[in-house]
Amino acid sequence: MKYPQFILLLLVTSFSITGCSIAQDKQSPGGLSNSDIDWSSELTPEQYRVLRQCGTEPPFTGKFWDHHELGVYQCAGCGAPLFSSADKYQSGSGWPSFFDALDSSNIKTKIDKAHGMVRTELVCQSCGGHLGHLFNDGPAPHGLRYCINSVSLQFQKDTVSLD
Repeated sequence: MKYPQFILLLLVTSFSITGCSIAQDKQSPGGLSNSDIDWSSELTPEQYRVLRQCGTEPPFTGKFWDHHELGVYQCAGCGAPLFSSADKYQSGSGWPSFFDALDSSNIKTKIDKAHGMVRTELVCQSCGGHLGHLFNDGPAPHGLRYCINSVSLQFQKDTVSLD
């Protein structure tokens, strides 16, 4: 393994919660506030680390980075619809990448100044879960790359038949 790759892997896997902007006062589906929900019992340990503690999964390891079925990607925390498979593309980053959101009102953006850089953090509007980051290096027409952790997502397959 080359040193730059090793350093990148070390940074990604040791990502701390510094700069995390998890909303603690939002209402989740069912009328419970985030502070009333025991997220550690609702999520897997890896989902909890990413969604609730702003972790990052290592690149090329998540189940959706190379996923090609038709359907909708939803928040793994609350099920809010976030991205369409029609807007997904292979960015080469190792994370699921989308050039547009299904409904931008379902995603909140925040400035993340952690780790000596300034990035745009993406957070689920409904439950406040950390999804990933937004970058300005995506394809036309918007030039955006929604870089999302697979573990922050669940997938609802398109069941429309072509009969």
